[in-house]
Amino acid sequence: MDLPCLPPLPRASKPALPTPACACDSHFHLFGPAAKFPFAPERGYTPQDAPLEALLAMHQALGVARGVIVQGNAHGTDNSVVLDALAREPRRLRAVTIVRGSIADAELKRFADAGVRALRFHHMPRGKGYSALGMEAFKKLAPRMAALGLHVQFMMDAAHLGQAMPYFAGWKLPIVIDHMGNVDAAAGTAQPGFQLLVKLLGEGRIWVKVSGAYRISKRYPDYPDARPFHEALARANPDQIVWGSDWPHPRLERDMPDDGHLLDLLNAWTPDAALREKILVVNPARLYGFE
Repeated sequence: MDLPCLPPLPRASKPALPTPACACDSHFHLFGPAAKFPFAPERGYTPQDAPLEALLAMHQALGVARGVIVQGNAHGTDNSVVLDALAREPRRLRAVTIVRGSIADAELKRFADAGVRALRFHHMPRGKGYSALGMEAFKKLAPRMAALGLHVQFMMDAAHLGQAMPYFAGWKLPIVIDHMGNVDAAAGTAQPGFQLLVKLLGEGRIWVKVSGAYRISKRYPDYPDARPFHEALARANPDQIVWGSDWPHPRLERDMPDDGHLLDLLNAWTPDAALREKILVVNPARLYGFE
């Protein structure tokens, strides 16, 4: 088990531009409180408590009205913290969960009825601290997911995207890729994995989260080398990208980002207001079923 994670900043700054009504943070995590929702023994990292109340306070500072909880490694396949939040904020929240392949059909339906819209898998062959559920697990669960309208979200290294795509043959629901494909921004946008990501997005075969600039760039706090990746994805298909804060930023050892500043960067990198509206409001409403 790894060392404990840094806590998020206690307060997020207010973004410089007004956030559009019904804006959605499409990627964040909830952790604990551990006394109520214990962390998984097999976890790859130990986060600080990051409960729903703290998340809602951060969203209030940013002017965000909707959100998508993404189950993190620290809770493993115990989605109790996610289901609790969905029950408490059913109109405001949707979720993406990690489940065991042996999950019962009735339990999976209960998740979907509660507001779960996707299952999350990982394909990070060199990564540590991720779910062990990868392509083979998706292959087994895919028919049951499709029957319930659950799309798929992958934490995936874009360098391995080519070997992963055959698993999606015949898959009709959205395929969502986290954090701009987890590329190395220092390697530039010409890297083959990212070029394939852009191609597939442009063809409408995948969705991409333009999140995690601080994960692909080491140039804190403005991550200028991440901007060309964001811009390339927005050009490729503005109708199938969404933004997320990735709060509370697990697995960071230094340089904790300010979520208000991350939203400022989205606004700066997306100067067209209509496009920002798509990324923050229109696209997530369609993908996650907000009314």
